[in-house]
Amino acid sequence: MLIRLKPVRQVRQIYILLNQLGISQGRNPHLKMSTVISDIGAKGEFLRKDAVFRNWITADGSSGFKAERDRYHLYVSLACPWAHRTLIVRKLKGIEDVIPYTVVDWLMGENGWNFTDKKAKCSPDPLFNAQYVRELYFKANPDYEGRFTVPMLWDKKNNTIVTNESSEIIQMFNSEFNDFCATVEQKELDLYPEHLRAQVDAVNEWIYNDINNGVYKSGFARSQEAYDKAVTQLFASLDRVEDILSKTRYLAGDQLTLADIRLFTTLVRFDLVYVGHFKCNKKRIMDYPNLWAYTRDIYQTPGVAETVDREHIAKHYQASHTSINPFAIVAIGPDLDFNLPHNRDKMSKA
Repeated sequence: MLIRLKPVRQVRQIYILLNQLGISQGRNPHLKMSTVISDIGAKGEFLRKDAVFRNWITADGSSGFKAERDRYHLYVSLACPWAHRTLIVRKLKGIEDVIPYTVVDWLMGENGWNFTDKKAKCSPDPLFNAQYVRELYFKANPDYEGRFTVPMLWDKKNNTIVTNESSEIIQMFNSEFNDFCATVEQKELDLYPEHLRAQVDAVNEWIYNDINNGVYKSGFARSQEAYDKAVTQLFASLDRVEDILSKTRYLAGDQLTLADIRLFTTLVRFDLVYVGHFKCNKKRIMDYPNLWAYTRDIYQTPGVAETVDREHIAKHYQASHTSINPFAIVAIGPDLDFNLPHNRDKMSKA
């Protein structure tokens, strides 16, 4: 059931919000009104849609998309937690020279993610000189109706989008490009080992719904009821993770997995933006002894810190979401030291 819109102000605010989420409306003839409004439910809750492009890269090419050097190009935002996952796995697996990437502007306007060379770490689109990410979606499918999201993995050989689903990109990076890893150690690193997959999948399911997406459901809620439900579940699940981490170093025991990468990208943003901007202020991650140490543990994993950009994170959320922060004022803090000793490497194995 879709939300009933009557007040003009409510319509305008929802349009602004959804445009900032990468959804188009009237200016884009390819998208229908139902596509826009369907991201807000009847009770004012934020409903995240599934990714549309779901092709799969395989080492042997049996899927039609073979793992090859410099065939694929990754589009990301350094502010986006979903895109951040892909950069971490790309780094840990040593495939940086195999899959180049482009960073979009941290400021998202009414036309979605755009390219710029005027801000640090951002650059123009190297493939088509596109101004907006949306142009690439329409290049892949002129009839596309959906959100213009990052991360997005482009196939330069077939001139199309492979996938815009982050959870699948990181699985492909983990297993399908092993022939190209920079070192033997990175080739042998398996963040989604067969014997832990059931456990990883199980924890991913509720962490995604309650925490990864829970902060968004809290921040983008359009009713008190929707906010209360989302934020209560968010902190119940953070408490649940805190308990797990009191017993084991990582979510699935003593081994770093994709589940940890997926959770980390939310945790590293939590105190910086979600506490204030998304009203997730019952507790900070710093108030959870195990979660806070765990966040620092992953941050200090070689290569991970290089993928974290606090400026992009803080400015994107607070300057882009004008329906939440109308004057786009970026807060000064908080002071966070992710390099403090964590001592989790001393924990006994599960």
